[in-house]
Amino acid sequence: MAEALSKQYFINVIKDLIPWSEARKEYFTDLDSAIGDGDHGMNLSIGFREVGAHVDEWSAESVASFYKKVGKALLDKVGGSAGPLYGSFFMKFGVPIKQKGSDEGASFDEFVEMMDKAVAIIQKRGKSTIGEKTMNDTLMPAFDALKAAHDAGDDIKTAMGKAVEAGKAGLESTRDMIATKGRAMRLGERAIGHLDPGAASTAEMLEIFYKNMPDA
Repeated sequence: MAEALSKQYFINVIKDLIPWSEARKEYFTDLDSAIGDGDHGMNLSIGFREVGAHVDEWSAESVASFYKKVGKALLDKVGGSAGPLYGSFFMKFGVPIKQKGSDEGASFDEFVEMMDKAVAIIQKRGKSTIGEKTMNDTLMPAFDALKAAHDAGDDIKTAMGKAVEAGKAGLESTRDMIATKGRAMRLGERAIGHLDPGAASTAEMLEIFYKNMPDA
């Protein structure tokens, strides 16, 4: 399978997530303060600061090893639900290409497998699915759109663009939901009118994956 995404692409995504987590810290904190513990933005910031301290060192390794270390750093440093969920996402993301060498990237087929593994672990660890006002309301429609576009023969950037748009629509759908998972569930109907912070951060993360992709 021909390489669609270079190793440098996967490194650049993480390098962009580091300043992103700082720049958007207050926004995610505000979203979480409305329906949760108010720590989502800070937790992401803490986790990606740790990643930033090691990203150049880890960049010499394979993509799978690199993402495993990113995920482990988030698991080790981040509290709340963000650490286990984002940490698991990144750790599983590299699994489908763990056999590849330290200078290799991934094909489009492999990228779809990587996203599939990462989204599946979020569902498993969070014991949640679409419609429960969680990050799955962004991730699951985004992955479905990515897979459909891949199967229809779209190029990888077009497909990821469709995934981003589906994820944004999923995020917006959380505004009218009653939460059935996490801290927000205690609010009942009072959670209506608020975006889910995890769905919001996930939507922006997917956009960073998209923006780093080379043009077709």
